[in-house]
Amino acid sequence: MIELQLSDDEHAAKKLKPEHLQQAVAAIRKDGFVVLHRAIDPNHIAVLRERMLADVDEILALDDVPYQFKNGHLQQSPPPFPPYLFRDVLANDFVVDVTQAVLGEGVKNAFYSGNTCLPNPHQQPLHVDSGQLWPDLRQATPAYNLVVNVPIVDTTPKNGSTELWPGTHLDTTRAMSDGDIKLAPADEERQRAKCQPLQPSIPAGSVLIRDLRLWHRGMPNHSEQARPMIAMIHWPRWWHIGKPLLFAKGTEALFADSALETVAEFVDGPIDYISRNRKHDYKPPADAVPHGASRRHSK
Repeated sequence: MIELQLSDDEHAAKKLKPEHLQQAVAAIRKDGFVVLHRAIDPNHIAVLRERMLADVDEILALDDVPYQFKNGHLQQSPPPFPPYLFRDVLANDFVVDVTQAVLGEGVKNAFYSGNTCLPNPHQQPLHVDSGQLWPDLRQATPAYNLVVNVPIVDTTPKNGSTELWPGTHLDTTRAMSDGDIKLAPADEERQRAKCQPLQPSIPAGSVLIRDLRLWHRGMPNHSEQARPMIAMIHWPRWWHIGKPLLFAKGTEALFADSALETVAEFVDGPIDYISRNRKHDYKPPADAVPHGASRRHSK
C-alpha cells in the first residue's frame, strides 16, 4: 500500500512534486489505489464532521433509510452550501494532479455524496462500484474513472475502514453490462488465494484515490461513533455525464480556475440533500454464476 506524506513545499506550490506524482500514478495502476496524507485542512474537515454527524439523525428518520446492502451502512451526501463547501475537498489540487495524470486532461466531477458506517456488526458483500467497460476482456483497460474518498473522522479497522483488495481493478470478473456488482463467494475464494485484502487506517485530512473497479466492501463498525466518508468520482473528458450536481448560488468562485471541471448547477433556495439519498441492494440476476462459468454466452 502506497501512502504519500505531502510536504510543506508541496502545499506552498499547490502541486505534487514529480516523484510523488509518479508514485501515485504507479500505485493506482498496479494496486488500484493510493493515499495522500495531509491533503486537506483539518479545520475544514472539523466543520464538515460536526454537520455530517448531526445529519445522521435526520437520515435515520427518513421513511426509507438509505442503507447500502446492509443495515448500518448509510448513503450520506454532504451539505452542498456554505459554510460546508471547501475547495481543498471539492477541487483539491493534489488530487487533481493525480486523476489528471491517470485519466488525461479535462477530468470532471459529477458526483458528491458519501457513505457513513454506523456502529454495526454487518459486513457488506464484496463488490465493485463498476465493472470493466466490456465483458470477457482478456486484459483490463486502463482506468476510466477514479473515486476520491475523504474520511471525515480517523478511519481504522475498529470503526469500519473500507476493506480493499489490491490489484483487483485488473480482474475482469465483472463488466458494466452485468446485472450485478457483487462478487460470488467462489470469486472471493479464488482471489484470496492470490492476495489478502487490507483495511487501512487513514486519518482525517487524508484522501484515498481508488479505481472504481477495485473490489471492496464496507466493514463492521465496532466503535460507538459513526464513521462518515465523502465520495467523489473523477471522469475523463470523453465520458458522458447526466444530471449536474446542485450547489448554492454564489459559490461558483470556489470551483473556478481548476483543472477539474465540476459539472454543476448553482441554484437559489434550499437544496434537499437529506432525502435524496437512496437505498441500494444490487440484487443479482437469477442466473448469476461465478466468473468462469458460461452465463454470458448461454443460449
